[in-house]
Amino acid sequence: MRVAQIAAFGVDSLRFVEQLTPQPGPGEVLVKIHAISFNYRDLMVIKGLYNPKMRLPRIPCSDGAGEVAAIGDGVTAFKVGDRVAGIFMQNWLDGPPTPDKVKGALGGDIDGMMAEYVVLKESGLVAVPSHLSYEEAATLPCAAVTAWNALAAGNLKPGATVLILGTGGVSIFALQFARMMGLRVLGISGSQGKLDRAHSLGLAAGLNYRETPDWDRWVLDQTGGEGADLVVEVGGIGTLPRSLRALRMGGVIAQIGVLTGPSDPLPLPLILHKQAHIRGMYVGSRRDFLEMNRAIALAELRPVLESFPWAEAHAVLARMEAASHFGKLVLKVA
Repeated sequence: MRVAQIAAFGVDSLRFVEQLTPQPGPGEVLVKIHAISFNYRDLMVIKGLYNPKMRLPRIPCSDGAGEVAAIGDGVTAFKVGDRVAGIFMQNWLDGPPTPDKVKGALGGDIDGMMAEYVVLKESGLVAVPSHLSYEEAATLPCAAVTAWNALAAGNLKPGATVLILGTGGVSIFALQFARMMGLRVLGISGSQGKLDRAHSLGLAAGLNYRETPDWDRWVLDQTGGEGADLVVEVGGIGTLPRSLRALRMGGVIAQIGVLTGPSDPLPLPLILHKQAHIRGMYVGSRRDFLEMNRAIALAELRPVLESFPWAEAHAVLARMEAASHFGKLVLKVA
């Protein structure tokens, strides 16, 4: 079988190589991968910025979907032909996170999904909603579960206001989930074209931050001076100060991303004054994934994606680094 792996850090080091097709042992499942999707974390892993001490070679990519090709002894949850996706952290099945549960992340701690076949534990898989294609299902394990838990962290009632930053995978899933829950969504982007696309998905109002950099003031204007109830914060330290200023008193920041470097100093007095709740988000458990899938199936939600052959992986990673995409970037495994 073919796999993509890095033997050294750097996008140019990503190479397709031949390996023996693995076979499932007791409690394990062999999955024929049909599609994978990239997250910003995958780009950081490949470049050596996520964990410079990671053992190499490594097969990257946490997110993938495919069909069960074979099962090992004792497997009862799946049968050959079932459509499945891997969970991000193979040991986090339920409950709150612990140091042991968050080990075993695909494409980081252990080999990931960028292969024609993978073997995973039975508990490391979930069935995917039947209305989704493999490409759509491949977008779910990281970005969708993260966005789902970010909305849950806000504990919001219908009519509350959510602010999303940008139009990448997590932000667009947050927009879709928020609209499912009857929430009002504001968004910022550096592209008017992307804002127009987001409006078609239910964005209530959008702002081009390149034209209007003080987007925190705009959020306050849009909310009658109150601020957003929840900010889905994918920018990091470079955007967190403005996110705090855009937040209502007692509101929640779901801190997800590390896309930007420092700009303004972190305004600690503002955190105290606003009594802000800052919740670090690191994907979620298998149970979270299953609960999200039930909601996706009920609403027949369809992920927003751009799809490419997996031979174009280098070009797609460049597209991610340039932030020129909208929604998720998916590779079809040939």
